Amino acid sequence: MQRTTQGRGVRYDSILETIGNTPCVRINRLAPENINLYVKAEYFNPAASVKDRLAVSIIEAAERSGELKPGQTVVEATSGNTGIGLAMVCAAKGYPLVITMADSFSIERRKLMRFMGAKVVLTPRAEKGLGMYRKAQELAEANGWFLARQFETEANATIHEHTTAREILSDFAGKTIDYWVTGYGTGGTVTGVGRVLRKESPATKIILSEPANAQLVASGEVQQRTSEGGPAKSHSAFEPHPIQGWTPDFIPLVLQESIDDGLYDDLIPVAGALGIEWSMKLAQQEGIFTGISGGSTFAIAMDIAKQAAAGTTILCMLPDTGERYLSSPLFESIPEDMSDDEIELSNSTPGYHMPAS
Repeated sequence: MQRTTQGRGVRYDSILETIGNTPCVRINRLAPENINLYVKAEYFNPAASVKDRLAVSIIEAAERSGELKPGQTVVEATSGNTGIGLAMVCAAKGYPLVITMADSFSIERRKLMRFMGAKVVLTPRAEKGLGMYRKAQELAEANGWFLARQFETEANATIHEHTTAREILSDFAGKTIDYWVTGYGTGGTVTGVGRVLRKESPATKIILSEPANAQLVASGEVQQRTSEGGPAKSHSAFEPHPIQGWTPDFIPLVLQESIDDGLYDDLIPVAGALGIEWSMKLAQQEGIFTGISGGSTFAIAMDIAKQAAAGTTILCMLPDTGERYLSSPLFESIPEDMSDDEIELSNSTPGYHMPAS
């Protein structure tokens, strides 16, 4: 049958109106037999990550409260995706944006933010996430800028409570979701969706994951905080890890609600190397292009799927696109030049050969 489309039947007044309503997609080739495994592909958001939701929520909440004034500069610390989302939102609404980011994160992230008009102030990787966090605070205080405070603001979890969770329940109406799997960066996704699933889908087991070599939550060590709820110091369980966007060197206040209120049923660590492996498998066997964070979440979902009873339904969050990771370890094994097999294919017909290097 010929594939056809009919349009959405709506015209949008702003790119920001296209945030959300991301699809839940069935896994067909990788999923074990008789397991209903789905991914929620957050890279369908207009700036290609789940953080688009957070970005628009922070800005619009601040506009409503009067905390953000017309033309005021916005500043925030980010590993990349929140900054890219904020760059999109600020460009659409006319706010200058300054991002602080440790220089360890992928180069394409800072280029994307600058392309959309943001200024990016790099901080030393040795100072970790706390360094970029404190730099954003310094700049806000020195210049009277609006500090987005993604790690503490109520606007973070609230947007997931009112959008992400509602989409999930709508897409699985009449069907039980046995497992919902997510990682955490700020903790907004697990906290916001967890609030709703606990009340409206209590049979769903919520699975949270964090890097195997940076198990902050699993350590049980209490995060020391400032009077405003921000981190007072780096968490001692933190080590650098390749899952960009996950697990800064402190436990965010937004995530603390999930810890305190038991908004997840199990906490499962995952090695970054597994995240890379499963990201590639998703791309090469399902045509689904996600980053290391998505691959890491999917690795946990696959472990659950392999042990689950027939008929089990699992939904896994994929936070962003693989294009955020071109200069990261995710693409280290992908060559720029032709492989021997590709050269052999080229030479198998007489014309259009590349010159020998």
